Amino acid sequence: MLEGNARDAMSARSARQTVGHAVFAQPLFGPGMWVVDVGCGPSSITLGIGDGHRGSTVDFLRADARALPFADASVDVIFAHAVFEQLKQPGAALAEFRRILRPGGSLALSTSDWSRARLRPKTANVDAALRGHYLLCRRAGGDPFAGRSIAAAVAAAGFADVRTKTRYRADTTYRALAADVEARLVTALETATTPDRDQLASAARSAWSWARSGDGDFTQCWIELLATR
Repeated sequence: MLEGNARDAMSARSARQTVGHAVFAQPLFGPGMWVVDVGCGPSSITLGIGDGHRGSTVDFLRADARALPFADASVDVIFAHAVFEQLKQPGAALAEFRRILRPGGSLALSTSDWSRARLRPKTANVDAALRGHYLLCRRAGGDPFAGRSIAAAVAAAGFADVRTKTRYRADTTYRALAADVEARLVTALETATTPDRDQLASAARSAWSWARSGDGDFTQCWIELLATR
C-alpha cells in the first residue's frame, strides 16, 4: 500500500499525463469561450482545460456524438481525445461537429493509430494478442487504426486548414497493456461464437504468455489534429 505522499505524487503525475493529451489544443481555449469535450470519460482532461481560465464553469451531459444537443453555430471549440477509434459512424459525428461549430470555430482531435504503436520486444505472442485486440475493436464498430485516416475524414467533412502532428506517449506500461489485452480477450471468449472464438482463444493464449514474459517498452502513436470550421 502506498504511503500518503507517494500515493499523492503518483496521482498528480497521472493527472499531468492525462491533461497533457490536450496540450496541443491549449492555445485554442480562452476566457468566455464555449468548449465542448466530446467523450470526456472520467473528465480529468475536461477539468484540466477549465483550470487554466479563472471563472470557468463545467457542465456534463450524456449525448450521442452524432446528435449533440447544441444549436447550429453555437460552439467555439470542439475537443475529442480517443473518440474516433471507437465510433461506428465517424463521418456522421464530424458532420455534427461542423454543424454546432461557429464559422471560424476550431476542431481539435487526438486519435490513436495502433499500426504505429511502438512495442519492444514485439514478439510473435505480442503480434497475435494485438490481432485479437484489433478484432474486438472492430467487432464493437471501431477502427484501431483510425489515426491514419482521420485527417482525410475531417477534410471530407468540409473542415479547412487541417493540420496534424504525430506524437508518441507512454500512456501505460508494457506489462499493464498485456494484462489489459488478456483480460479483454478472456471476457470476450465468454460470449464468443464461431468463427471468432478460435481466433480469440488463440489470441488469449498469446496474451497470457505476453503478460508473463517480463518488462518491455510501449508508446502509443497519437495523431493530433487541428482544423477550422
